[in-house]
Amino acid sequence: MDLEAIKVMKEMYAKRQNNPSFVALDDRQVLSDLNLIVGDRVTNAAVLLVGKEAFINKQFPQAKVMLEYRNTEAQIHFDNRMQFGQPFFLLIDKLWDAINMRNGSVPIREGSYIFGIPFFNEDVIREVANNAFAHRSYRINSEIVVKQYPMKLIIINAGGFPKGVTIDNLLTTPSIPRNRLLVDILAKTGFVERSGQGMDKIFLNTLSEGKPEPDYSESDDFNVTAILSANVKDKSFAMFVQGIQQSMPEDKKLTVFDVMTLCEVRDGKKPLTNKQIAQKLEQMGFLEKQGKTNAVHYILPRRYYELAGDMASYSLATDWDIDQVWAVIKPFLQKYGKAKRADLDKVMGNHISEKQMRRYLDELREKGLVKTEGKRNYMYYMIGKGEEMGEEIE
Repeated sequence: MDLEAIKVMKEMYAKRQNNPSFVALDDRQVLSDLNLIVGDRVTNAAVLLVGKEAFINKQFPQAKVMLEYRNTEAQIHFDNRMQFGQPFFLLIDKLWDAINMRNGSVPIREGSYIFGIPFFNEDVIREVANNAFAHRSYRINSEIVVKQYPMKLIIINAGGFPKGVTIDNLLTTPSIPRNRLLVDILAKTGFVERSGQGMDKIFLNTLSEGKPEPDYSESDDFNVTAILSANVKDKSFAMFVQGIQQSMPEDKKLTVFDVMTLCEVRDGKKPLTNKQIAQKLEQMGFLEKQGKTNAVHYILPRRYYELAGDMASYSLATDWDIDQVWAVIKPFLQKYGKAKRADLDKVMGNHISEKQMRRYLDELREKGLVKTEGKRNYMYYMIGKGEEMGEEIE
């Protein structure tokens, strides 16, 4: 056994369990209490967690982590490669330190407040690495591979998802641990979360930083592949969510499903995955409801658009009247000459109802700004003589 690894395990257990006296216990007693040794027999979990590196390499040569760095994603050969074969309680910090050596950040400024969003969030990387170590199959002779690029990190571990888990239910289904004792010790020492909450943390932190959601689509029956992007695609969203989280008490902070709903609204997804969550967020003031009857939809609140410096888009999303409708369909008709009603409906999206759209088109036709040709399913709308003569909406 590696005495330094045991020391770290004892300290983490004492902290997690709020039991300071635990660190003073005899090492053998601790290993026995945690079922890492049974009588004179040493468990596999004990070897992986606190065994000496040479013994781990002898018993589990596949229990290594390979960190490969490439400057571009097109490269086949790596620019640098590091191997980690220490017991887990020593390995995980060394792995993060190596990844963090090439970490960067995106500067964010709001007024006089300046902070940075790291390319690779430490909590997210550690959680993915912890899960890879805890849930991989040690029957397969393949190491955990971490591929690091300037703006992307890929972590691959052997064995596929644990029983009961698929890409579609990653956030909703507690898994059946493949390595139960290993997972139990890591949970008791605070390295992994119980009941799938670790996956919640991975998605929540990533999306809250304005990044694309973690991608597990390349996983199969033999490997779990997690792809994490360092690209902060929406700084304003990151500031918006951070502002909410800082203002809320611990038991009221946004959940991963709340943030995913905010992302769906921001990205214009229809229909929303969970309307009940959207209604809750609207009641809390974190979403705004627009439209009537069949055209009801949600948008992010004014605060988000203020952070983005894009109040014009907020105005377009909230102030729909005949002038706004004309401002949208006029350029479309000028560009394409004519369009069917279905084309104009697509241009408008769900900002107004079909009834409202029909009324506005009738008004525009009465004013001569729009004219039609054909009937029913073969009717086309075009720029009218009123517009050609420079008439305005009154």
